[in-house]
Amino acid sequence: MSLIDQIKEAGIIGAGGAGFPTHAKLTSQAEYILMNGAECEPLLRVDQQLMAVYPDEIIKGFEIAGRTVGAKKAIIGIKEKHHDVIDILNERINALGVGDFVEVGLLPDVYPAGDEQVLVYQLTGRVVPEAGIPIMVGCVVMNSETALNVYKATQGIPVTEKYITVAGDVPNRVTVKVPVGTPVMDVLKLSGIEDFSDYRVIGGGPMMGPVLADLNGFVTKKDKGFLILSKDHYVIKKKTVTMDQAKRVNKATCEQCRMCTDLCPRYLLGHNTQPHKMMRVMNYNIGDVESQKIAALCCQCNMCELFACPAGLHPRMANLYFKGLLAEQGIKYTTDQKEFEARKVRPIRMVPSKRLVARIGLKPFDQPAPMDETIAFNPDCIRIATRQHVGAPASPCVTVGQAVQAGQKIGEIPEGALGAAIHSSINGTVSDVTADYIEIRRN
Repeated sequence: MSLIDQIKEAGIIGAGGAGFPTHAKLTSQAEYILMNGAECEPLLRVDQQLMAVYPDEIIKGFEIAGRTVGAKKAIIGIKEKHHDVIDILNERINALGVGDFVEVGLLPDVYPAGDEQVLVYQLTGRVVPEAGIPIMVGCVVMNSETALNVYKATQGIPVTEKYITVAGDVPNRVTVKVPVGTPVMDVLKLSGIEDFSDYRVIGGGPMMGPVLADLNGFVTKKDKGFLILSKDHYVIKKKTVTMDQAKRVNKATCEQCRMCTDLCPRYLLGHNTQPHKMMRVMNYNIGDVESQKIAALCCQCNMCELFACPAGLHPRMANLYFKGLLAEQGIKYTTDQKEFEARKVRPIRMVPSKRLVARIGLKPFDQPAPMDETIAFNPDCIRIATRQHVGAPASPCVTVGQAVQAGQKIGEIPEGALGAAIHSSINGTVSDVTADYIEIRRN
């Protein structure tokens, strides 16, 4: 079985949050394969710990993936502040004899160093075109946990577990390994909090993660962390503003200072992303579709809204509003420009992570969340979502009442579709099968 088939069979997707099926990504041919170990979202602690605990497996998985895409160089992107992890990686790269192919690339401690287009530029000096993807400049990007899963796939092990950081305004901060499909509440209670009525939970990082409307969900292969904050925290208040509220506030207050644009990471890469113009279009009801198209270039990193705007307005939501309108009309952004150059002011406008953490009120919570693999999760019931990846939902291949084993495939990729297989993470009996999930109860 080829590596691509092994990865496909194992149900590997991008573990950093995007969820793109890895077997499809590795069918490309590229000059570089890049590992995204930046983990630039504040308070998340998975990637740097995985690289310290499982360096050999991650390096081997990354190397194999790089050989598969025909890369001439495999670069592990990690923030230069992680000195101990960098030393471990360099030592193991040499010990494994892959130093001629795999190397460590140092990243500045800025946000969003983990944006894949920012990562590509920092590690290769190449700028991904507007509305483009890394392969357009000869690069394939994968997350460090994805590389670990690639190695496991070569050993016949599918994706049935997920590493998650639990952090925020909590007594206990921890990073754990949990079975996919575990009730989210079981994971949240590791924080030392039992009653969440005065708290809100962000699924992922504080910048791009959504506030969870329901804490009764189940862990997916895309989950990276759960951040628990008081319901009156600045970040929670900003993230729970409605579109109508944002439009009213923007129209009443925006003075077109353009700070949102000047600090936009994609604008600094030479793209035409200009959120201050979207604020103008929204506030003055400018109906020209051409002037709205640049909203499609927004990556929703939230730099403009949570950090840059001196008045605390909502430029990201202005972009989001017009992206929605364009999508409804089937209008896509296009450009004839082939090559892009980062703006000369970029080095002095990148935002240090510590400044970001302080600005959004997370400094008291910016503490270690140590990995603890001694914590055992044995949920009585799991629910495996059929759609936890980019593409078509998995098609169930089990029935109610059927006994299954941990690691057994329970959902397949539909014929001719982009998707990912799903597997049971426990031994048990299938108790429910729907279009959205497969429920399994432990024997």
